[in-house]
Amino acid sequence: MTITHISRRSPLHHLLPHRHLRVFSTRPTQVTVGIRREDPGRIWERRCPLTPEAVDRLVRKEGVRVLVQDCDRRVFGIGEFVKAGAEIHSTLTPAHIIIGIKETPLPELVSSPAPSPHPHLSSSPSPELEHTMVPRTHLMFSHTTKGQPYNMELLSRFLRGRGGNWTESRVGMEPRLVDYELILGEDGKRCVGFGWFAGVAGALESLSTMAHAHLELGVASPFLHTPRPHTHPSIPSLRAKLREVGEHIVREGTPRSLGPFVFGLTGNGNVAHGVLDILKELPIVKVGVGDLQGLVYLVHALPQDYLFRKDGGLYSRENYYKHPGNYRSDFHTKVAPYLTLFINGTAWNPSFPRLMTNEQLAVTLERAQQVGRGRFTSVGDISCDIEGGLEFLTRASTLSDPCYTVRPTNIPAHLPSVHMMAVDILPSSLPLDASKHFSDAMFPYLQSLIREYRGEKEEEGGYREPLNRATIARAGELVGKHKWLEEPLSAWRDSVALTEVGSSAAEKPGNETGMVRKKKVLMLGSGMVAGPAVEEICKRGDVELLVASNSIPEATRLVNRHPNARSFLVDMLDQEQVGRLVDKADVVISLLPVPYHPSVAELCIKHRKHLVTASYISPAMKALHQRFVSADVLLLNEIGLDPGIDHCSAISLLSTIHAQNKRVVSFTSFCGGLPAPENADVPFGYKFSWSPRGVLGAALNGARFKLNGTDWEIPGENILTSHFQKVPVSDILKLEGIANRDSIPYANSYDLGPVGSLRTVLRGTLRLYPGFCDMMHSFKTLGLLEDAEHIVLQEWKSFLRMSLEIRHKVQLPDNSSSLVTMLTSLIPPPHFERVVRALVWLSLVPGDAASLPPLPKKPAAPIDLFTMVLAHKLKYKPGERDLVILSHEIVARSIDKPGVDEIYTSSLVTYGTPTASAMSRCVGLPVAFATLQVLDGKVPIRGVQGPTDATVYIPVLEGLQEVGLGMKENFSTGKGMEDTLAESLSSRYRR
Repeated sequence: MTITHISRRSPLHHLLPHRHLRVFSTRPTQVTVGIRREDPGRIWERRCPLTPEAVDRLVRKEGVRVLVQDCDRRVFGIGEFVKAGAEIHSTLTPAHIIIGIKETPLPELVSSPAPSPHPHLSSSPSPELEHTMVPRTHLMFSHTTKGQPYNMELLSRFLRGRGGNWTESRVGMEPRLVDYELILGEDGKRCVGFGWFAGVAGALESLSTMAHAHLELGVASPFLHTPRPHTHPSIPSLRAKLREVGEHIVREGTPRSLGPFVFGLTGNGNVAHGVLDILKELPIVKVGVGDLQGLVYLVHALPQDYLFRKDGGLYSRENYYKHPGNYRSDFHTKVAPYLTLFINGTAWNPSFPRLMTNEQLAVTLERAQQVGRGRFTSVGDISCDIEGGLEFLTRASTLSDPCYTVRPTNIPAHLPSVHMMAVDILPSSLPLDASKHFSDAMFPYLQSLIREYRGEKEEEGGYREPLNRATIARAGELVGKHKWLEEPLSAWRDSVALTEVGSSAAEKPGNETGMVRKKKVLMLGSGMVAGPAVEEICKRGDVELLVASNSIPEATRLVNRHPNARSFLVDMLDQEQVGRLVDKADVVISLLPVPYHPSVAELCIKHRKHLVTASYISPAMKALHQRFVSADVLLLNEIGLDPGIDHCSAISLLSTIHAQNKRVVSFTSFCGGLPAPENADVPFGYKFSWSPRGVLGAALNGARFKLNGTDWEIPGENILTSHFQKVPVSDILKLEGIANRDSIPYANSYDLGPVGSLRTVLRGTLRLYPGFCDMMHSFKTLGLLEDAEHIVLQEWKSFLRMSLEIRHKVQLPDNSSSLVTMLTSLIPPPHFERVVRALVWLSLVPGDAASLPPLPKKPAAPIDLFTMVLAHKLKYKPGERDLVILSHEIVARSIDKPGVDEIYTSSLVTYGTPTASAMSRCVGLPVAFATLQVLDGKVPIRGVQGPTDATVYIPVLEGLQEVGLGMKENFSTGKGMEDTLAESLSSRYRR
């Protein structure tokens, strides 16, 4: 053995603790590559990063040792790898480079250093006794680059002192993390990926989804025979089968009742090319957007076809990427209504306009009804950006269950739901072809890594620099532009610390012999109504509460006074993480926004857990009824204030009336959350203890009801001018009201009898003091409630002008005289002065930025910007109170006195307290009371239900009575409020 000094530096020299080292010239250790098995929990993940042919090349030509973990799911058999020269190894611990497709399961992550494949370097006094160690390199799609909370623990394992057990002597030996997604060429495009295969698989899954949607319309189309990707061994086989479908269409055509099949596609990258390539097997005719109304087959919509500058200028790709806020998408009118199937292949970024919003979806579906049957009811979103380019995409789907229906709350009842295909691992259904392509693309980068481990130089312009750019963590530190990930990592660490403290506190008593297991409640969400619910649930010492939220500070404030409650950081898009939380609970409460409810419900079905929400029963939730019944669990909805207390109190009173054998002839109910009179001296007579978005959105909804024998149906555009000027539910307060959506179904829900036999069925929302609705209508006229188009504000003073331009399709000079002229022409003289005073008070005229919230960085609709202004200017100040009013009036007739109207009233009037708003108590407490009733096994009903069963509404009303929120009931004879309401409405609205 000879000893010399190092003559040149290894690429790994910066990881070694001393500058001068001795080299012991022995036979070098082989560079070793390990091929991971994929997470066993990912049952459809059959892809492999290297083919047996690539392994053969590494072993025979490169002199590399290759280890492979056994996996019976993998598209290549273990025997093929052994034949190619690989060795079977259960842990891959000898490997320097470990490669897989998806992220490594935490228990299987090998993070310790490995013996150097370079001639052994050492700083030890006895170098013969110690081999130099080097860091490992892991390559994967890590799903950490956007700060995904569910993978912060994985990322922490690559960082010093944050996940691994690193001694001081091994500092700098932490593993390197390279993400395939970040391996980019000079043109900024991905060099290693599966986009084309996602396009092929996505097109086929979308065709299959469309065929099933048409079956629900009672029509069978040739596309029922579309091959699903995972059912064929290769793409040529899929092509052949799809070609058969095309030949059938040539011979027999498509069902006449559906009209010509029109497929739409967006995107111009690898995904879109994959879609176009596989669709060649069908008898496709390609057309442009301008020819859509000619009834054709395929339209490939490019950005210039549906993106338009707000100032009327032409689309420019360069300008669009520099100033995306200057553009709007008209896809919902120019393309979408004509499509039988839409395949979305374009990615989205939050700074760019959405391809379609929920509001635009409603416009599309309305127009599609005029075009033909089944139009725009089937969407394949290959991009799979949750609530992104397509706002109505609420979750990803799976290969086992590839499609689901969506129906945003703003979609009118007469319009259909939309079938969504949004599988997020589409290439996994083409494992053979996808793996071959991936292996070929990745191989030169793997060779570069091997050369780096050998200490070999690489020519300029090689693959090493792209690998460096794709490195997220190295030597225990975040690298370059990824240093910002320290922020989500910190949030994750705080969550873990809080969970560990809470767990230790909660588990200590349970370890004692004879202790009864605590009942467990999972609360998803920590918003406005959560506080009173947490307080009430935690009064029970036999209950353990976990509040899971995306805001740890908010959740921590809720639980830190309760020893039987703890908080947890959760990402609702991580279904595996949420599923684990659901599985550990006995009852789940969802206080999340409505779009999240269906995905939570799916997990509750899977794990057989009861679910409680305060939201209305949406069509998506109602569709789950039989599955909840089959799982023997309850999905209890509508248990807040409105809906909630209104249901419980109405049903309770009606049961008393029915027990007296009396017939209901009229049902009227009004409810509202308002500021206390002493705090209402603001332009609206209104303040907000939560986001004003719901209040503004209600001003856009239509309504249907029966009043004094007359059927009414008021479209959304007239709802504010068709309000009830006087709602006589208080002797003190002057109140006005708006009809609340569709009241007619409540005749059946409340067992009132046939609608034809009733004079009145009306549910409404209260607003405090005359003038609210007129003021809101004026703001609507000014464009402040527009929700279809997005704008980017450079300064608040331009907000009103830009909103007017959107609403009225005009261009206004940026000066005050033009603005005043426009206001004068739009606002009726009786309202003009009051509206202008309100605009000045809100700092929108002339525009006082100092008293307004910070400008949003992303494009936003005027209604969302107006929400920000109202939430900022009309929030409750310390010491101010809110007010909740709920009032039912039921008119009934006795069999003995059929001509005498008996008036039954039930009312609740309550103010906020120093510790909680009235609204939060009236929503959170019913949720808590109902949850505890379900938790104790006292609610026998199953399936999707409202609070109409006595085992729910009676205990909830009793609980409310105990906390001072009981209903007060009265009886009288004579006339009720129907005449007053009818007279008020008829004077304002001509049907």
